[in-house]
Amino acid sequence: MTKETNPSPPNLFLNRELSLLEFQRRVLDEALDDGNPLLERLKYLAIFGSNMDEFFMVRVSGIRKQVEARIMEVFPDGLTPPDVLAATRKVSLELYGNALHFFNKKLVPGLDKAGVHLLNYHELSSDQLEKVNAYFNEVVYPVLTPLALDPGHPFPHISNLSLNLAIVVRNKKGHEKFARLKVPDTLPRLMPIKRSSGATRKDGTIPHHHYFVWLEQVIMANLDPLFPGMETVSAHPFRIIRDADVEIQELEADDLLETMQQSIRKRKFGSVVQVEIYDTMPQNIRDLLIENLEIRGNDVYVLPAPHGLSSLWQVYGNVERHDLKFPVYHPSVPKVLEDVTRTGDIFALIRKRNILLHHPYNSFGPVIDFLKAAARDPNVLAIKQTLYRVGQNAPVVEILLEASERGKQVAVLVELKARFDEESNIGWAKMLEEAGVHVVYGLVGLKTHSKVTMVVRKEGEGIHRYLHLGTGNYNTVTARIYEDIGIFTCDEAISSDVTDLFNYLTGYSTKQHFRKLLVAPVNLRSGLKKLIRREIEHAQAGRRAHLIIKVNSIVDPQFIELLYEASQAGVKVDMLVRGMCCLKPGIKGVSDNIKVISIVGRYLEHSRVFYFLNNGKEEMYMGSADLMTRNQDHRVEVVFPVESEGHINYLRHGMLETYLSDNVRARVMNSDGTYTRLKPPSDDKAVDVQEWLMKNSYSNKKS
Repeated sequence: MTKETNPSPPNLFLNRELSLLEFQRRVLDEALDDGNPLLERLKYLAIFGSNMDEFFMVRVSGIRKQVEARIMEVFPDGLTPPDVLAATRKVSLELYGNALHFFNKKLVPGLDKAGVHLLNYHELSSDQLEKVNAYFNEVVYPVLTPLALDPGHPFPHISNLSLNLAIVVRNKKGHEKFARLKVPDTLPRLMPIKRSSGATRKDGTIPHHHYFVWLEQVIMANLDPLFPGMETVSAHPFRIIRDADVEIQELEADDLLETMQQSIRKRKFGSVVQVEIYDTMPQNIRDLLIENLEIRGNDVYVLPAPHGLSSLWQVYGNVERHDLKFPVYHPSVPKVLEDVTRTGDIFALIRKRNILLHHPYNSFGPVIDFLKAAARDPNVLAIKQTLYRVGQNAPVVEILLEASERGKQVAVLVELKARFDEESNIGWAKMLEEAGVHVVYGLVGLKTHSKVTMVVRKEGEGIHRYLHLGTGNYNTVTARIYEDIGIFTCDEAISSDVTDLFNYLTGYSTKQHFRKLLVAPVNLRSGLKKLIRREIEHAQAGRRAHLIIKVNSIVDPQFIELLYEASQAGVKVDMLVRGMCCLKPGIKGVSDNIKVISIVGRYLEHSRVFYFLNNGKEEMYMGSADLMTRNQDHRVEVVFPVESEGHINYLRHGMLETYLSDNVRARVMNSDGTYTRLKPPSDDKAVDVQEWLMKNSYSNKKS
């Protein structure tokens, strides 16, 4: 790179936290989009709320720790921790304000007109009041526990993400007292009221009317029985978010499982990073919360109602109104796999060809069927698998338990440090261990984020190894809503690499070379750099060069600088980045040849794909790794080659080409970190990549 175009200056990098907030803005835009069905817009609002909760629990809490520790690190973008903290507060307030304004002024009236009524307590009819108050007396009241604050009752612990009421009561002597009441999270936040039916529509459907009322309002209207002999003066809702970023000292841990359990318990007592209140809360109560929660004034967010938009998930899940949601999509099963379902020999099929599955457009069922076949096949000797996020209900774990019961050697790496899935994974790990499965908890200092399964099968006098490699988790729930790609293969070189990988994960192997796989932290960074540099060399020599990179995030400064170098050499660089992007496209003389597109739609874009034109000798890789320092240096990641001509043709000239042509869901990134949403010139020229993939799911006909 020439001295004149050295991309090291801070003005050539975007801040990762602010970039992540820009992603939340794109999620919020989907809620604001009147082209989406009403309940889907509500769902996007709930996703936005959940995302913002996690942003404060993890990202803001991390920055606050740096500020409190007086760490004045200068980030690649030139900002310091106090700068970032101030900037994130400003943008967060803007986003919250936009979200709540839309909810109250647009979405609630729209839903009401469509027959889904989110009511305030004072809007209830007399019949509804009678039912709601009866429910309060029978169900809610017995659950409530008011906690006083006085010399004999210290300020109570307030749990993370809890909604609370700060209550002022007055005794007969006129003295005012303070109490805190938690709104129980064991009950529906939006309390359903008996639904009614409307007239039958022309299409034969009955538009049921659904009625909900906010639980906290019901409680606030019925406080007197909780404080007999006292007068209720006022009640003020507030919600808190705590630091939930688990920190563990792995090097000092004798037992990682026990250490993780202790760390998770500590999460409940993390420091408060945000308090949401309404502007009606008086200053003396604000001061009381600030003092007792040990927060600063800037940690208080004065927002319109309601607190905790993530609660809206409940409405989306409980209202069966197909006319207000996206049409139901049924994923396809490639014909070759339908055939094998009848014959039962999936291993014979994999010996003939590599098989690609593109979820959620292709069903995740064949992956489950592959594992079931392995568990029940008498010729299978061993199953080895990495598990990162499997969820609460995990068919994969049940199959592994069955395999162990049938005498297979089963070895599983369960990553205990998968954020917010730690408790679930600990439970599965214990269950697997108790069943005799060889369980490994991960490597010290590294998260195992790879998605790999190996089945070892005796065939004749020898053995064959059958693999599933993917970009997504072995989670049957997320496989229906996350876009991911996986392949089945028995390629000998890759099989040998995966064998070495599991030895690396479960033993003391110090493997430094892999035949075809790119594995972090061993050779992934160097391997991807080598492939990018090859495109640079092609461009410099006047040969054809083109990079297409599809990832969730690009943050790593080394890769950003290398892509700037590629742009300056004349390499066309197309990037599909769902979330954080700290690279600035379109800067003259630096990144003129780089285009960044973000797709936010019905499904969460999650696959990682790396395409290299290589002067016409196309190469493609997929895997679990983003272009982030954590993925390259601090996690075990696997990126694998796509070698079937049919698969490359589909991925490059079908899938990726359509992603780059999208003019419905696509946002094009500007050099200042903002995004411009594309508008199709006309309906007949509209390209929605997710709609296209639903209509053109991969069939493996020519792989």
